[in-house]
Amino acid sequence: MQILIAILALTVAAGAYAYLAYDRFLSTPVTPPGGKAVFEVKRGTTLRTLARQLDEAGIIEDVEVPVAGSLFYLWAHWIQGVGSQIKAGEYLFEGPRTPSAVLQALTSGRVRTYRITIPEGLRLDEVAQLYERAGLASASELMRLARDPAFAQSLGVPHDSLEGYLFPDTYTFARGVPARRILRRMVERFEEAWKEAERHRRPEVTLSKHEAVTLASIIEKETGAAEERRRISCVFHNRLRDGWKLQTDPTVIYAKILRGAWDGNITKADLRYPHPYNTYTTPGLPPGPIASPGLEALIAAVDPSECGDYFFVSRNDGTHVFCPTLECHNRAVDRFQRRRRAK
Repeated sequence: MQILIAILALTVAAGAYAYLAYDRFLSTPVTPPGGKAVFEVKRGTTLRTLARQLDEAGIIEDVEVPVAGSLFYLWAHWIQGVGSQIKAGEYLFEGPRTPSAVLQALTSGRVRTYRITIPEGLRLDEVAQLYERAGLASASELMRLARDPAFAQSLGVPHDSLEGYLFPDTYTFARGVPARRILRRMVERFEEAWKEAERHRRPEVTLSKHEAVTLASIIEKETGAAEERRRISCVFHNRLRDGWKLQTDPTVIYAKILRGAWDGNITKADLRYPHPYNTYTTPGLPPGPIASPGLEALIAAVDPSECGDYFFVSRNDGTHVFCPTLECHNRAVDRFQRRRRAK
């Protein structure tokens, strides 16, 4: 009888100790080393592994339970039943938090996000590199999807790649977000901008959506001066209307990049090199955009100014001289280009 009482007393004491340990574990806030910790939950991480990683990061002070596993695991899995509800992503834990608050954060999906700004006029590969440098996505995975005709079609893009359709803007994404979600959001933003541009379309402009985006990308690369975009668009519209070649240098550069020959220079041989994107040798617009145009370039493509110009020459200060005749153009070239090279 005394042995039974002793066993019962030990059982009660052990139970009381376990309860106190459990209560202390749940109610005691823990502050990560240094006051804060960035913690990443990778896809497929098990709850047992997660408990160990949280403990190692100093976000919780877990207690190992013989045979059964850690206290955090037992509590989260058996009592809270949230094992499958943990959301992958990066979390920021600042200041003291109880295990309950930690678990709530991990199941809420309020992952840490990062802002990334994509400037106007970048190519696909340049956009992909920006995301990779920001640690948000793999450049190779972004490029693979962006050049997949089936994926482009699924997004309603009338081209075999997403070149030109990744709208330049500031975006907010979590680390590890799927590449297709990034690209989808950028194309959605493009569609919003395109609807705005369409409201400015002049009745006589009959370019298709893809043609307009292609022209807008050339306008974007030709000038950084906002006040010139519509006039440059006018020059190209005049040339297209009258059957002239566009003869625009950014397309030559793009053609050289596509064939792996870009070295930072355009030569006379480059101007003569036959390529679908070389508008010195190929009439009309190139097969597709050469970069991502912004809203103002999209508007300029469908709402050109009225002008009689067919040429423009860089003043070497970001602006251009516009000319209606070849004679005027040659004078401008001599003044701003040939004399500059001779110095």
